[in-house]
Amino acid sequence: MGQSPPVVLGRVNSPCDSFTFLSSSAFISGEGFRDQIAVEIVDYTAELPDECLAFVFQFLGPGDRNRCSLVCKRWFRVDGWSRHRLSLNAQSEIVSSLPSLFTRFDSVTKLALRCSRKSISLTDDSLLTISIRCRNLTRLKLRGCREITDEGMSTFAKNSKKLRKLSCGSCMFGAKALNAVLDHCANLEELSIKRLRGIHDGAEPIGPGAAASSLKMICLKELVNGQSFAPLVVGSKNLKTLKIIHCLGDWDSVLQLIGNRNQNYKENLNCDINYGSSDSNSNPLMEIHLERLQVSDIGLSAISKCTKIENLHILKTPECSNYGLVCVAENCKLLRKLHIDGWRTNRIGDEGLIAVAKHCSNLQELVLIGVNATHVSLSAIACNCSKLERLALCGSGTIGDTEIACIAAKCMALKKLCIKGCPISDIAIEALGSGCPNLVKIKVRKCRGVSSDAGEWLREQRGSMLINMDACDTDCGFEASVSDIGVHETGVEVGQVTAVGASTSSNGRLALLTSKLGHFAGRNLVAGTLRR
Repeated sequence: MGQSPPVVLGRVNSPCDSFTFLSSSAFISGEGFRDQIAVEIVDYTAELPDECLAFVFQFLGPGDRNRCSLVCKRWFRVDGWSRHRLSLNAQSEIVSSLPSLFTRFDSVTKLALRCSRKSISLTDDSLLTISIRCRNLTRLKLRGCREITDEGMSTFAKNSKKLRKLSCGSCMFGAKALNAVLDHCANLEELSIKRLRGIHDGAEPIGPGAAASSLKMICLKELVNGQSFAPLVVGSKNLKTLKIIHCLGDWDSVLQLIGNRNQNYKENLNCDINYGSSDSNSNPLMEIHLERLQVSDIGLSAISKCTKIENLHILKTPECSNYGLVCVAENCKLLRKLHIDGWRTNRIGDEGLIAVAKHCSNLQELVLIGVNATHVSLSAIACNCSKLERLALCGSGTIGDTEIACIAAKCMALKKLCIKGCPISDIAIEALGSGCPNLVKIKVRKCRGVSSDAGEWLREQRGSMLINMDACDTDCGFEASVSDIGVHETGVEVGQVTAVGASTSSNGRLALLTSKLGHFAGRNLVAGTLRR
């Protein structure tokens, strides 16, 4: 009996289906049995060079990439040598797996080690193993690694001379470890420290070290004695971004040192220009974040000497007033982004904002939280700051229909607007319907006088505009909804309410969530509106 010719059984179910099954023999008709059936799997990716396959892997998330590594030995191997970013659960149980792990992933340059509070983290010996295996490490993030000591970090620093970014949070080491990093990691560009237990009162000064010439960003959060970083901050001559958030103690003296440093830099630069030379490697501060600090007008006056500042955040600093803001406005004329959370102290208002309008014509982004501005200052900003594109007004009892009408009539370049917790009504929404011709996104939240009908009318008038409005008739407390708004650009939006007919139970659950996560939810409301 003869055999039928081979049959090709192709299947193309999706663009991702790269396999075709070939049968070497088919069923014999009429006899009820079959000869031998052989199935061959053709891998079309076999024709791709390893470099191309690795390039494709770069577009996958960690989960998809892990699954792809299980497809075959080749994909497993390519995924290993091409993966540059790795995040590990840094519990003590992982110690035995570290050698084999970094044998497979031998090209890691960005490593994150996280350990929960209830677990024991890896130790100095494990960190030493990592530093030996990952010779090309440029970024390290440590979270909750409480078993790592000053000695462990010092040894790691000696083996990680290519390190460019270091972020530490909830660890136990202190000034000795950080000084070792600053001495041995001369290419360090970014340093972020949060809740470092070893930084306490009486700790030795930190910095400047060999990294002082390369550091461009320093972020200090929730430290007991953050002032010990003063030598590092002052000695980092190329520092462009400084963030000090919720650190204890008086910070006016540190800011005065920073201001004097920049003033001296300016004077030396003028001398160099007069003598025909200049130091092109020295760049003054361009971005400063001050949040939940003991800072007064003395500190603001000091940083006003940093005349190249373009981005300034003054958040929840109750001792700052109009006087300090006026000093900043008069000297920092290149200001493009200004965020102010007055914490409803009424110490910053029209006087300071009028100075900003007068001197900061390049302003593109303005966030006012708990600041009782009126149409007087807002009109000045609208008229003089013609480049203003992003505006957020939150928790102000003085911003009403008149102020919004002023913005609608005069802010021609405005693209994004956020209004939250302000006493506006449908009249303000009507003004926005015909004003701000370049407006592409608007959010109106917790404004009791705005009805759902006004939102529908605005959608009809401005069909291309992205509109996010709620129809909540109940007033949320200021502390829960406004004063806890941060302005970090996380790009995540939490707890949005867009449905008018939401059930009472769902509103209750949302209110509970907002009360628990109000800090993050409020923060992201503004960030979601203003992010590019």
